[in-house]
Amino acid sequence: MAVIYIDNEPYDVADGQNLLTACLSLGFDIPYFCWHPALNSVGACRMCAVKQYRDENDSRGRIVMSCVTPAVDGTRISIDDPEVKEFRANIIEFLMLNHPHDCPVCDEGGECHLQDMTVMTGHVRRTSRFKKRTYRNQYLGPFLNHEMNRCIQCYRCVRFYHDYAGGRDLNVFGIHNRLYFGRFEEGILESEFAGNLVEVCPTGVFTDKTQRKHPVRAWDLQTAPSICVNCSVGCNTLPGDRYGILRRIRNRYNGEVNRYFLCDRGRFGYEFVNGDKRVRKPFISRRRGQPLETAEAVTVKTALQHVGSILENASGVIGIGSPRASLEANFALRTLVGPDRFYSGMSDADTRLVSAVLEVLEHPASRSSSLAEMERADAVLVLGEDLTNTAPMIALAVRQSVRRKPMDHVDSLHVPRWNDLAVRMVVEDVETGPLYIAAPAASKLDDVATETYRGAPDDLARLGFAVAHELDSGSPMPPDLSDDMRVLARRIADALSSAKMPLVVSGTSCGSESVIHAAANVAWALRSNGLDSRISLVVPECNSLGLGLMGVRKLSEAFEEVRQGRADTVIILENDLYRRSDEESLKVFFKAVKNVVVVDHLVTRSTSEADVVLPAGTFADSSGTLVNNEGRAQRFFQVIGPSGDVTESWRRLRDIMIQAGRNDVGHWQSLDDTIDDMAAAIPALARVKDVAPPSHFRSHGMKIPRQSHRFSGRTGMRANVSVHEPKPPEDGDSALAFSMEGYQGQPPASLISRFWAPGWNSVQSVNKFQTEVGGPLRGGDPGLRLIEPGEEQTPAYFEEIPGPFEPRENDLMIVALYHIFGSEELSVLTPGITERSPSPYVAMNPKDAERAGVRNGHHVRLLVGAISQDLEVKVTASIPTGVAGLAVGLSGVRYVRLPAWGSVTRE
Repeated sequence: MAVIYIDNEPYDVADGQNLLTACLSLGFDIPYFCWHPALNSVGACRMCAVKQYRDENDSRGRIVMSCVTPAVDGTRISIDDPEVKEFRANIIEFLMLNHPHDCPVCDEGGECHLQDMTVMTGHVRRTSRFKKRTYRNQYLGPFLNHEMNRCIQCYRCVRFYHDYAGGRDLNVFGIHNRLYFGRFEEGILESEFAGNLVEVCPTGVFTDKTQRKHPVRAWDLQTAPSICVNCSVGCNTLPGDRYGILRRIRNRYNGEVNRYFLCDRGRFGYEFVNGDKRVRKPFISRRRGQPLETAEAVTVKTALQHVGSILENASGVIGIGSPRASLEANFALRTLVGPDRFYSGMSDADTRLVSAVLEVLEHPASRSSSLAEMERADAVLVLGEDLTNTAPMIALAVRQSVRRKPMDHVDSLHVPRWNDLAVRMVVEDVETGPLYIAAPAASKLDDVATETYRGAPDDLARLGFAVAHELDSGSPMPPDLSDDMRVLARRIADALSSAKMPLVVSGTSCGSESVIHAAANVAWALRSNGLDSRISLVVPECNSLGLGLMGVRKLSEAFEEVRQGRADTVIILENDLYRRSDEESLKVFFKAVKNVVVVDHLVTRSTSEADVVLPAGTFADSSGTLVNNEGRAQRFFQVIGPSGDVTESWRRLRDIMIQAGRNDVGHWQSLDDTIDDMAAAIPALARVKDVAPPSHFRSHGMKIPRQSHRFSGRTGMRANVSVHEPKPPEDGDSALAFSMEGYQGQPPASLISRFWAPGWNSVQSVNKFQTEVGGPLRGGDPGLRLIEPGEEQTPAYFEEIPGPFEPRENDLMIVALYHIFGSEELSVLTPGITERSPSPYVAMNPKDAERAGVRNGHHVRLLVGAISQDLEVKVTASIPTGVAGLAVGLSGVRYVRLPAWGSVTRE
C-alpha cells in the first residue's frame, strides 16, 4: 500500500496505480476523456489535470496529468486548487469549440460523458463565434450511426477497436485539429465488437443505430439486470424498455465475466423480442403442419382447459426441455411430466458432448476459467474452437492474454503497466505470449497466434493427447503419430509448461468427445506439474450446462417412447426440434404422437406441428436463472412489464398442472417458490437460491426501482387511453419494482438495474459501484459458481484415443462451421444480424474443389447420409484436404449430425 495526500488529507491506495485511478477508486471526481479503465492511459486529452506538490512545504506546485502520474508513497496533490480548476475549464472550452449544439437531438443526450465532464468543470457558456469544422459522416453498417462532427479527438475509439479488439478497418486520419476517426472508405465495420464504440466513445460520434428505429431518451428507459442469451458465456446486460418495446441492450459490468464489453450479437441481437415471430396469444390448431397464423386464437383459459383435457385422456406424457429456457422453466416441465419422462431439448450429439463437458468440469483437477482469468493467462492452447464465432467474448479475452508475457519485459524496465503508450512502445518488438490454435479452419484470432494447426476433429484430438503426454508421461500417447505432429506437440507443451497460468480452451463445436477429453488431459497434465492451469469449455447455448446439470435424457429416447406407444402426448418447451434432429426422424415422431403442446415465445416449425401453442416470455418478459459455460449460475430479471397473455414459461406450466388437478405446485406463487423446490429436488442446483436476493429483499425497507428517478412523462404514457394513471404492476418474483419509487442508493450487485451516480450520468458511473476502478463490484460480482474444484488428486487421464484421420477418395469429412451472425437461433431474427449473415455454403480445400470439378461460387449438392442440400461453394486453403465445412444454423441449412462423411457433386 502507498499513502498519498489529497488536499492535505492522507489516503491509502494500492501500489502500482496512477493518480487518476487512485482518486476515482477513493470516490473523488476528476474529469477525464481519453482514459478508460480497460484501455489505460495515454495522456491525450489533458482533462484529468491536478496540482502536484514536492512536499508539505511546497505551496506553488505544478500541474500534472493524473492519468500518467504514478501514485507513489508520499505523493501530494490538490484536485480543487483554483489554478488547476481553471486549467481544466480552459481545456473543456477548447474541446467544445467545434462540438455542435445538438444535445437535444443527440442519441447520447442524458448519458453523455462529455456533458458530465463539462458540468463537472463548471464550463457553462461559449465565447467562440467562429464557424465550427464539419465532416462527412460514413455508413458503418446496420449497427452503428456515425456523427463525426461531435468528435473531441480523445482517441478512445481507435484504441479500443484497433489495439484492444484487433480490428483493422477503423483508424484515425489527418493531422492537428483536423482528425477523422472512421474507415478509409465507408462500409460495414468488420469487427464483431464494434458496438462497444457506443459506450467507449465519450460523446455521440458512435451511437446505436438499432435504437434509432424506436428512439427514446436514456432517462425514460425502464431497465433491469439481465443475462445475454445468445451464447454460453453469460455476459451481463442491461436491457432497456419503453412502452413494452425493448429499445436497446447495454453492458452490465461483471468483474469476472464480461467486464466493460459485449460482442455485437449480444448487444444488437435483441429485436426478436419485438418481432413479428413472437407468440403473443394462445392458439389451438385443428390441422397439423399449417402456419400458426391459420390456427384459432383463443383465451388463456380456453387453451389451459384444452390442455387439461389432453392430459386427462393421455396414455403417456413426455416433456422436451430447452437449452435456451431458464432452469426454472425446465424444472417446471420436469415436475409436470416426472424426472424419468423429461428429455433433453438438445440434439443427441449435444447432449453427449455437454455430458462430457460436465464430466471434465466436475473433476477435482479441473479449474474452470472465468473471462477475467483468461485475460491473465500467459500461454493459451485453443483446441477445436473458432472462438470468435462460438464464444466471442472468450476470443476477446484470449486476445488480451497474448500481452501478458511481454509484461515481464515491461516490468523489468520499471514502466508502469497502466502507461499504455509507453508499454506499447516497449513491447513493439517483443514477442507476444504463446497462443496455439488447432481447429478445422481459420479463425480471426489467427493474427495473434504463435502457430496454427488445421485438421479433422480426430487429428485435433490426437494433437491434444500428444501435448498432454509431453507434459506428463503418465498421460497416454497417441499411436502412429507423425514426426511433424510430435514436434508441434513438444513446442506447445514447452510453451505451456513455461507459463505461470496456462489456459486450455476447447468445446463442443467440433462434435467430438475426443477433443474435449484431449483438452482435459492437457489441463490436468499441467496441474500435475504444479502449474496453476485453467480450462474453459464452450457449450452450444445459454443454458446448455444448466440443462445438463438436471440429468436429462436424450432426445432420441423421447422419439422412441412415442414410437413404442408408451407416450402419446408431448410438451415442448421453448424449442424448435427442427434445429435438433433430422427431418425424417421428426416426420415420424410428429406423425406418431397424438397430442403436441408447445410453450414458446417464437413461431417455429415446431409450433406448426402443435395442437396447442401457449405464449411464453423471452428473457425480457420473464425472470429466471441460467448457467454459463464455466458453471456460473446467474439471474436475469424481467424488464418489460406484464402484458397481455405473455408470461413466464414456468408459470404457464404451473397453470397447466393446476388445471390437471396437481395440488403439489399450488404454492408456486413466486419464482422463489419454484427455486426452493428445484434446489430440494436436484442437488446439483441446490445453491441456485443464493444467486440473487429473494423477492422479499428490501434495501432500507424499499424495493429497487427499474425506472430512473429522472424518469419523465409517466403520467402521460397512457393519456391516449385514460387520464388516470394506473397503479404500477406488482413484481412478486424479485426485489425490483416497475416504478421510479424505491431505494436510490447502490443495491446488491445482482440487482443493479442501472449505473448512475450524482454527476455521472454516463456509463463511466460504473466506477462508483466498484471496490476499486476495474475491480469487483461492491459486495462481489453477480453470479455463483455451481461447480467448484475439489481436493487435488492425481488425475485419471482419458485413455481412448482416435486413430489418425484417413481421407477418402470420393467422400469428405463434413465438419460444422459457425458464424457469430447467423448461426444462433434468436439473434438471426434481428434485421441487422440478418444483413450480416452469410448465405448458406460449404467450404472446401482448393485440391478437393478441383477434384470435384467446382470453383468458388459454384452451387453444389451436399449429401450427408440421406440428407441432400444445395449450397454455394467457398474455396479456402484453411480447410485441410479431405475435410469440408458446412455453415450450420444459417437460414436454409438443414440439420445434419456432424462430423460425418458426405459427398459434394456439381449441380
